[in-house]
Amino acid sequence: MKDILLIEGLERREKIVFDYIFNYYYSSLCAFSMQYLNDRSAVEDLVQDFFVSLWIDAPHHKIHSSLKTYLFASIKNRCLDFQKHQKVLEKYKTFILFSTKPDDDSTDHYLAESELRQAIQKSLGKLSPRCREIFELSRLNGLSNQEISTQLGISKRTVELQISNALKILRKELVEYLPIWLVAWLIM
Repeated sequence: MKDILLIEGLERREKIVFDYIFNYYYSSLCAFSMQYLNDRSAVEDLVQDFFVSLWIDAPHHKIHSSLKTYLFASIKNRCLDFQKHQKVLEKYKTFILFSTKPDDDSTDHYLAESELRQAIQKSLGKLSPRCREIFELSRLNGLSNQEISTQLGISKRTVELQISNALKILRKELVEYLPIWLVAWLIM
Protein backbone atom coordinates (compact mmCIF):
# COMPACT_ATOMS: atom_id res chain seq x y z
CA MET A 1 0.00 0.00 0.00
CA LYS A 2 2.86 2.37 0.86
CA ASP A 3 4.42 1.93 -2.62
CA ILE A 4 1.15 2.84 -4.32
CA LEU A 5 0.88 6.06 -2.33
CA LEU A 6 4.50 6.98 -3.05
CA ILE A 7 4.15 6.23 -6.77
CA GLU A 8 0.93 8.24 -7.00
CA GLY A 9 2.49 11.12 -5.07
CA LEU A 10 5.51 11.03 -7.35
CA GLU A 11 3.31 11.09 -10.46
CA ARG A 12 1.56 14.18 -9.02
CA ARG A 13 5.03 15.67 -8.35
CA GLU A 14 4.43 16.11 -4.64
CA LYS A 15 7.63 17.54 -3.24
CA ILE A 16 7.27 15.89 0.15
CA VAL A 17 6.95 12.46 -1.49
CA PHE A 18 9.94 13.11 -3.73
CA ASP A 19 12.01 14.29 -0.76
CA TYR A 20 11.06 11.16 1.18
CA ILE A 21 12.04 8.89 -1.73
CA PHE A 22 15.29 10.78 -2.27
CA ASN A 23 16.29 10.72 1.40
CA TYR A 24 15.25 7.09 1.87
CA TYR A 25 16.90 5.63 -1.25
CA TYR A 26 19.80 7.93 -2.17
CA SER A 27 22.56 6.31 -0.11
CA SER A 28 21.37 2.78 -0.95
CA LEU A 29 21.36 3.58 -4.66
CA CYS A 30 24.86 5.06 -4.40
CA ALA A 31 26.13 1.97 -2.58
CA PHE A 32 24.46 -0.26 -5.18
CA SER A 33 26.02 1.75 -8.02
CA MET A 34 29.48 1.34 -6.54
CA GLN A 35 29.28 -2.35 -7.47
CA TYR A 36 29.27 -1.29 -11.11
CA LEU A 37 31.34 1.88 -11.29
CA ASN A 38 33.69 2.00 -8.27
CA ASP A 39 34.00 5.78 -8.68
CA ARG A 40 32.32 7.72 -5.88
CA SER A 41 32.06 10.98 -7.79
CA ALA A 42 30.62 9.33 -10.91
CA VAL A 43 28.19 7.34 -8.76
CA GLU A 44 26.94 10.45 -6.96
CA ASP A 45 26.51 12.31 -10.25
CA LEU A 46 24.71 9.38 -11.83
CA VAL A 47 22.28 8.93 -8.93
CA GLN A 48 21.68 12.68 -8.65
CA ASP A 49 21.00 12.95 -12.39
CA PHE A 50 18.60 10.05 -12.07
CA PHE A 51 16.66 11.81 -9.31
CA VAL A 52 16.56 15.03 -11.32
CA SER A 53 15.11 13.20 -14.31
CA LEU A 54 12.74 11.29 -12.01
CA TRP A 55 11.39 14.61 -10.69
CA ILE A 56 11.18 16.28 -14.10
CA ASP A 57 9.54 13.34 -15.83
CA ALA A 58 7.55 12.07 -12.84
CA PRO A 59 4.10 12.31 -14.48
CA HIS A 60 5.36 10.25 -17.43
CA HIS A 61 6.95 7.42 -15.45
CA LYS A 62 4.78 4.35 -15.34
CA ILE A 63 5.95 2.23 -12.44
CA HIS A 64 4.34 -1.20 -12.62
CA SER A 65 6.59 -2.99 -10.14
CA SER A 66 7.50 -1.96 -6.63
CA LEU A 67 9.11 1.46 -6.27
CA LYS A 68 12.30 -0.09 -4.91
CA THR A 69 12.57 -2.47 -7.86
CA TYR A 70 11.99 0.37 -10.30
CA LEU A 71 14.62 2.60 -8.69
CA PHE A 72 17.30 -0.07 -8.49
CA ALA A 73 16.63 -1.37 -12.02
CA SER A 74 16.81 2.18 -13.38
CA ILE A 75 20.10 2.83 -11.61
CA LYS A 76 21.53 -0.49 -12.80
CA ASN A 77 20.63 0.42 -16.39
CA ARG A 78 22.22 3.85 -16.00
CA CYS A 79 25.38 2.25 -14.61
CA LEU A 80 25.57 -0.16 -17.53
CA ASP A 81 25.00 2.70 -19.98
CA PHE A 82 27.73 4.70 -18.23
CA GLN A 83 30.14 1.77 -18.55
CA LYS A 84 29.37 1.45 -22.27
CA HIS A 85 29.86 5.18 -22.69
CA GLN A 86 33.23 5.01 -20.89
CA LYS A 87 34.37 2.23 -23.24
CA VAL A 88 33.41 4.33 -26.26
CA LEU A 89 35.28 7.32 -24.83
CA GLU A 90 38.37 5.20 -24.23
CA LYS A 91 38.14 3.82 -27.74
CA TYR A 92 38.03 7.32 -29.23
CA LYS A 93 40.80 8.61 -26.96
CA THR A 94 42.99 5.76 -28.14
CA PHE A 95 42.00 6.41 -31.74
CA ILE A 96 42.90 10.09 -31.45
CA LEU A 97 46.19 9.39 -29.70
CA PHE A 98 47.35 6.88 -32.28
CA SER A 99 45.89 8.48 -35.40
CA THR A 100 47.88 11.69 -35.12
CA LYS A 101 50.98 11.61 -37.30
CA PRO A 102 54.22 12.93 -35.81
CA ASP A 103 54.79 15.20 -38.82
CA ASP A 104 51.33 16.84 -38.56
CA ASP A 105 51.28 20.60 -38.68
CA SER A 106 50.92 21.63 -35.04
CA THR A 107 49.50 25.02 -36.08
CA ASP A 108 46.26 23.34 -37.21
CA HIS A 109 45.99 21.55 -33.89
CA TYR A 110 46.66 24.75 -31.98
CA LEU A 111 43.95 26.63 -33.91
CA ALA A 112 41.42 23.85 -33.40
CA GLU A 113 42.20 23.74 -29.69
CA SER A 114 41.93 27.52 -29.47
CA GLU A 115 38.51 27.49 -31.16
CA LEU A 116 37.40 24.71 -28.86
CA ARG A 117 38.46 26.63 -25.76
CA GLN A 118 36.56 29.68 -27.00
CA ALA A 119 33.41 27.60 -27.57
CA ILE A 120 33.65 26.14 -24.07
CA GLN A 121 34.21 29.57 -22.50
CA LYS A 122 31.27 31.00 -24.45
CA SER A 123 29.07 28.12 -23.27
CA LEU A 124 30.20 28.59 -19.67
CA GLY A 125 29.31 32.27 -20.03
CA LYS A 126 25.69 31.30 -20.67
CA LEU A 127 25.42 29.79 -17.20
CA SER A 128 24.16 31.91 -14.33
CA PRO A 129 27.04 33.17 -12.15
CA ARG A 130 26.14 30.84 -9.26
CA CYS A 131 25.67 27.85 -11.56
CA ARG A 132 29.02 28.53 -13.24
CA GLU A 133 30.78 28.91 -9.88
CA ILE A 134 29.40 25.59 -8.64
CA PHE A 135 30.20 23.83 -11.93
CA GLU A 136 33.79 25.13 -11.95
CA LEU A 137 34.32 24.12 -8.32
CA SER A 138 33.10 20.64 -9.19
CA ARG A 139 34.63 19.97 -12.59
CA LEU A 140 37.68 22.24 -12.69
CA ASN A 141 38.71 22.25 -9.03
CA GLY A 142 37.63 18.67 -8.33
CA LEU A 143 35.63 19.42 -5.21
CA SER A 144 32.94 16.99 -4.11
CA ASN A 145 29.34 18.11 -3.87
CA GLN A 146 29.59 18.07 -0.07
CA GLU A 147 32.74 20.23 -0.13
CA ILE A 148 31.05 22.75 -2.43
CA SER A 149 27.97 22.75 -0.22
CA THR A 150 30.07 23.48 2.84
CA GLN A 151 32.25 26.08 1.13
CA LEU A 152 29.30 28.05 -0.32
CA GLY A 153 26.92 27.53 2.61
CA ILE A 154 24.19 25.96 0.47
CA SER A 155 22.50 22.58 0.54
CA LYS A 156 24.10 19.61 -1.18
CA ARG A 157 20.89 19.17 -3.17
CA THR A 158 21.22 22.70 -4.57
CA VAL A 159 24.76 21.86 -5.65
CA GLU A 160 23.54 18.69 -7.34
CA LEU A 161 20.78 20.49 -9.23
CA GLN A 162 23.09 23.31 -10.33
CA ILE A 163 25.68 20.84 -11.68
CA SER A 164 22.97 18.91 -13.48
CA ASN A 165 21.60 22.12 -15.01
CA ALA A 166 25.09 23.21 -16.08
CA LEU A 167 25.78 19.88 -17.76
CA LYS A 168 22.51 20.03 -19.67
CA ILE A 169 23.23 23.54 -20.90
CA LEU A 170 26.82 22.74 -21.87
CA ARG A 171 25.85 19.58 -23.70
CA LYS A 172 23.20 21.49 -25.61
CA GLU A 173 25.53 24.39 -26.44
CA LEU A 174 28.53 22.31 -27.48
CA VAL A 175 26.80 19.48 -29.31
CA GLU A 176 26.46 21.57 -32.48
CA TYR A 177 30.11 22.56 -32.38
CA LEU A 178 31.70 19.18 -31.75
CA PRO A 179 31.05 15.48 -32.17
CA ILE A 180 29.11 14.25 -29.16
CA TRP A 181 31.82 11.90 -27.95
CA LEU A 182 34.28 14.76 -27.70
CA VAL A 183 31.80 16.99 -25.87
CA ALA A 184 31.14 14.22 -23.37
CA TRP A 185 34.86 13.63 -22.92
CA LEU A 186 35.51 17.32 -22.26
CA ILE A 187 32.65 17.85 -19.85
CA MET A 188 33.18 14.69 -17.85
